[in-house]
Amino acid sequence: MDEILKKTEERMLNTIETLENKFTSVRAGRANPSMLDGVMVEYYGVPTPIKSLATISVPEARQLSIKPYDRSCLGAIEKAIFEANLGVTPTNNGETVFIVIPPLTEDRRKELVKQVKDLAEEGKIALRNIRQDANKAIENLKLPEDEEKRGNNEVQDLINEYNKMIEEKLKEKEKDLMTL
Repeated sequence: MDEILKKTEERMLNTIETLENKFTSVRAGRANPSMLDGVMVEYYGVPTPIKSLATISVPEARQLSIKPYDRSCLGAIEKAIFEANLGVTPTNNGETVFIVIPPLTEDRRKELVKQVKDLAEEGKIALRNIRQDANKAIENLKLPEDEEKRGNNEVQDLINEYNKMIEEKLKEKEKDLMTL
């Protein structure tokens, strides 16, 4: 049973990490290189992550600078960012692609908060599925009833703890999004 609880906790921890990664992709009006994580550039006919083709830096709080290692892919990088629908318009000066992050409007902030709440709910659903799997695994051990109940209670304690973590991270991100 200890093995089941250990695996359950590992899976719950992975869920929290995944949620944190998803939260970082929701931008809060500040430039963050991770907002380009999902952007793929057509480079010699092969979709390539933008990080493999260029150095991404943050020269100012609301600006990203993407300097390609190979100048010939400048246009492809610009096009990929534009097509990624990030809500930003890339510009280039012949050597570097710049992205200026526009300040967020109140409506856009509320939209982002809603998006973050949906992500948090997905995390909670994932935790519930993990709990269900753990309870089935405990049930399959054919333990005495009181042992099984104790195991289920320990799993429930774990899920309560991780749900609380999700709530804290959600409040943190909400506060981050709503501050100007």
